[in-house]
Amino acid sequence: MSSEVKAVFESVVAGDKTAAVSAVQAALAGGAPVALILSQGLIAGMAAVGERFECGDYFVPDMLLAARAMQAGLDLLRPLLQQAHVQPAGRVLIGTVQGDLHEIGKNLVVMMLEGAGYAVTDLGVDVAPERFVEAVRDSPPDVLAMSALLSTTILGMKRTVEALQAAGLRGQVKVIVGGAPVTEEYARLVGADGYAADASQAAALVQSLMSQQSGLPPVMAPSTR
Repeated sequence: MSSEVKAVFESVVAGDKTAAVSAVQAALAGGAPVALILSQGLIAGMAAVGERFECGDYFVPDMLLAARAMQAGLDLLRPLLQQAHVQPAGRVLIGTVQGDLHEIGKNLVVMMLEGAGYAVTDLGVDVAPERFVEAVRDSPPDVLAMSALLSTTILGMKRTVEALQAAGLRGQVKVIVGGAPVTEEYARLVGADGYAADASQAAALVQSLMSQQSGLPPVMAPSTR
């Protein structure tokens, strides 16, 4: 890893948005390949942050700062990545279920997924099952992620899975769920393919599901913390 790319990595781990922008600009000016800055700088940085969170060394505020630093660097790289035809690791559709307006957890998952190299379509909050189905049909993702913070709204997850089945789309997309009232048992009950307790685990879960889908062994198993 070059010193310029290492500086990108370190700025993300430190959660320093200003340093991340400067480091990405310096790496580009130094001739570092865009894909390398993304993979060894931004993505590797967020992976390190996720590991520190799992170990209890980092907390949610640390993850938010790191994710914002990563996003600032990614904003600079995104048009260059498109020009270089760099493909995302996969496509994820995400939203908070109908009747629930909470988005902080969902937004953190979005940041972690983008930091891991995934293209994410965020439907926002209060998303009806029909809206999820429409989005899956119009632009099929690899994974559909649903979030809920209220115990009164988690039934929306079950309704969405049922709506996907009714539309004949359930077999075309992996479904994962998460949020404060959601448990692994509930995930199985609604017919989801996976459950994540936090944003770091969500990114690991998506990577695991994508590896299984490609016929390869999972490269990062979801945490059991």
